[in-house]
Amino acid sequence: MATYLDRPWTKNYDTGVPTSLEPYPPKPIHQFLTESARQDPNRVALIVPAKLPLLGSQSRILTYRELDDESDAMAAGLIAMGLKKGGRVAVILPNSAAFAVAYFAILKAGGVVAATNPTYPPPRMQYQINDCDAEIVITLSLFYAAIKSIQSGTKVKRVIVTNIKEYLPPAARLLFTLAKEKKDGHRIERLADGDVWFQDVLAQHRGQKPNVAVMPEDRALFQYTGGTTGVSKGAVLTHRALVANMLQIQAWSSVLETQEGPWGRLARKDMIYLGAIPMFHVYGLVVMLSQAMASGSKILLIANPRDIDNLVDVIHVYRPNVFLGVPALFNAVVNHPRVKSGEVRMDSFQISQSGAAPLPPATKRQFEAAGARRLNEGYGMSETSAGSHSNPLLGENKVGSVGMPLPDMDVRIVSLDDGVTDLPFGEIGEIVMTGPNLMSGYHGMPTETANMLREKDGKVWLYSGDIGRMDEDGYFYIVDRKKDMALIGGYNVYPNNVEKVLKDHPAVLEVGVAAVPHPERHGEEALKAWIVLQPDHTVTEQELIDHCAKFLAPYEVPRRYAFIRELPKTLVGKTLRRELVQMEMDDRERQL
Repeated sequence: MATYLDRPWTKNYDTGVPTSLEPYPPKPIHQFLTESARQDPNRVALIVPAKLPLLGSQSRILTYRELDDESDAMAAGLIAMGLKKGGRVAVILPNSAAFAVAYFAILKAGGVVAATNPTYPPPRMQYQINDCDAEIVITLSLFYAAIKSIQSGTKVKRVIVTNIKEYLPPAARLLFTLAKEKKDGHRIERLADGDVWFQDVLAQHRGQKPNVAVMPEDRALFQYTGGTTGVSKGAVLTHRALVANMLQIQAWSSVLETQEGPWGRLARKDMIYLGAIPMFHVYGLVVMLSQAMASGSKILLIANPRDIDNLVDVIHVYRPNVFLGVPALFNAVVNHPRVKSGEVRMDSFQISQSGAAPLPPATKRQFEAAGARRLNEGYGMSETSAGSHSNPLLGENKVGSVGMPLPDMDVRIVSLDDGVTDLPFGEIGEIVMTGPNLMSGYHGMPTETANMLREKDGKVWLYSGDIGRMDEDGYFYIVDRKKDMALIGGYNVYPNNVEKVLKDHPAVLEVGVAAVPHPERHGEEALKAWIVLQPDHTVTEQELIDHCAKFLAPYEVPRRYAFIRELPKTLVGKTLRRELVQMEMDDRERQL
């Protein structure tokens, strides 16, 4: 009988996808940008779209030469400020040209990028800045006051400040200066002593190139986990790991270069990415930014992906053909009035990839019905540099599956009881994996690292904390997080499965399910569902119970419901179940 050792998934790879990419090139991740700039310097790398009253859509572009030159200048500036090889720089920016410049600059200077969600409250920013020991912060003027409010509690010596208008098209920049800059909190009258403007650093060091020997085994990135179940941890990723994962993902998508069909072929240099997935997350940083710049592709930069009106308008005007997103984002787009009416179609998208959270089948159906070639589901973690699994772009797309392991990945399902015994096809256990793209460990957390990374058969295996199964074709299915599994009446219940059923009800826009302490039986758990309704729809609790009863076992059916306006989520779309549980406990406290 076949086992994971046989890599059964490789027989189902799309024709042309290699089973191995070894040996991987021994070079740092930023060298791919430099090579793209050398090969085609005038090619467009980044597009900053803007929509103006009366003037319509405009854009500012950065070519590969400009991006490479500006990141060289910023790297030289960072070195002049005292950044040593291996030093960490905190990047607190939305998707923007400045983010791309800063990312490649830090790497060229031999530094380590520590990107932080710019919407975090200051104390959470402070935690991550302190954890990575950053002495330099690169941020947006909008967040400058927040950074200064916590600086005294950190090791930060210098803040480099950029304004969102700096890379806008000229007319949009002027309008922003006159109408929005001061009103929305972007204007800074004077920087504190020691702090500098981003553009001043570029001007001072323009034409300079850093001279730092960066090796594949050097650290490149501290990627902080989302912290959906507690304190976020800094996954340490080397250049070698990032290069490996970028090339694994690139090999997976290269099959579209030879495809004939209604959409034609999609060469790498013809890819236009809808840049909505945040670049402070590995999904946006590796799967989008690094891969796009290595491929000579273009990125349409979306600073605020929550502005769905603007996002849909950008899709309509610019017709991008690659959409990397999360289920919540795809769900928001397909439920936008202009998409539901058919005015805006998704038929420009040849690659649409969902990750970071389970994809509801209903969302997949709706997005494809709106014209997209296919909405693929994949899987990965910060600890795997980004992606580890994906459904094929041409071959069988199994609904509910996150697909197959990427080239050079080995993946097993092990017993939840002992964490060691390999389980046969179809049985549910913990997903563990190994490959060239794994993290080195968690920064400053040896115990957590030892729990996550364990040796067997001469390899280091990553224990994902995700519960799943593998079928005989090598496709994997995520059941749930170990920490989210509920025990209801002595049975294991997986909230993800319940959410997928509830999401199929026509009145439900979004849903979160979690286990809460049973209000009447001490020591037991009960399931509760939090429902966001579709506009102009109503539904009763009993109707939802009846709907679930058609597809779920009695113990899996939630008996408790709350109707809310919005689910608490991370910026990359993961539902924060611990906040749902806290909402329940707060409600009970108020009722006492």
